[in-house]
Amino acid sequence: MQNPAIESSDVGDLLSEALRRIRITGSLQYCYMPSGNWITDATPSSYKPADAIGFHIVAGGTCWLEIEGRRTTLEKGDIAAFPFGTPHWIGVGVDGRLIDPGVDLPPAPWREIPTLRYGDFESRMRILCGYIQCEAMNFAPFRDLLPKFIHVRTLNGERSDWLASTIEQIVVEVDKPQRGGSSVLERLTEVTFIEVLRREFLLNEPTSTGWLAAIRDPALGRCLACLHADPKREWTIEALAKASGLSRSALAGRFTATLQISPIRYLRDWRLYLASVELKTRDKAISTIALDAGYSTESAFNRAFARYFGTPPAEWRRTATKSTRGDSPQE
Repeated sequence: MQNPAIESSDVGDLLSEALRRIRITGSLQYCYMPSGNWITDATPSSYKPADAIGFHIVAGGTCWLEIEGRRTTLEKGDIAAFPFGTPHWIGVGVDGRLIDPGVDLPPAPWREIPTLRYGDFESRMRILCGYIQCEAMNFAPFRDLLPKFIHVRTLNGERSDWLASTIEQIVVEVDKPQRGGSSVLERLTEVTFIEVLRREFLLNEPTSTGWLAAIRDPALGRCLACLHADPKREWTIEALAKASGLSRSALAGRFTATLQISPIRYLRDWRLYLASVELKTRDKAISTIALDAGYSTESAFNRAFARYFGTPPAEWRRTATKSTRGDSPQE
């Protein structure tokens, strides 16, 4: 018999713990301000790294967004995100002029966030665009939760929430750059993105399978909390069953039915994901990362990593380091 669902607030707490290890390791942002009727192909460009999520933040005005033949209205304070780079268009009115901010950007690196202006009229639209690199896109249970298009509205008439205030601060950092501003802007963007994910997940209809279903299940939620909080521990099914409040067979059966893998396999995949983060962000020897991931030899780690990610650790590190530097859109 299935356990009753956890209260929404508890799910939020569990999600916060699960999302704690999700980091933004790179980003590219620019602003454009068109006036009149216009249209642009806003699909994330080919220079976007594979683990990056494209986004638009509407800082002023109203426009439409069309994705897969369906239109959505974007208003001031709205956030639109595209985890898989799905092609889409945005614009105002009909038969507007075609603009291409991606092509018009100045060569990188940028000392300040570029702002592009289009049209002779006083601008009414203001859009902050770009992408953020999210390492968790390399973790399948997380990636499988994401839709092609995420739309979050932070303003409701005269009412707003703290995320709207965060967006306003992002705009301030763009308009009035200060020393250290790039780090502040990255942290603000990271907080915004994680909150967008949390809201998206909490609004999802309950399902019987997948990562969110496991988090909503009281026993599986406790099991996942253990694995995420202490991944280096040599967890056994017995220890996880005790922490979850289930028998070994009940935990193994429920976990596998919900996530399609066993708890120990999940731990292995989670460790490999964390190892990929270490390879990208830390100057550690691969042998040290292998030990932290639970492998007694570097060769065994190399084989497991290559099976999971499709490339050996050393090559992964070279490619990831290059993408984190933020190559110029024009390169």
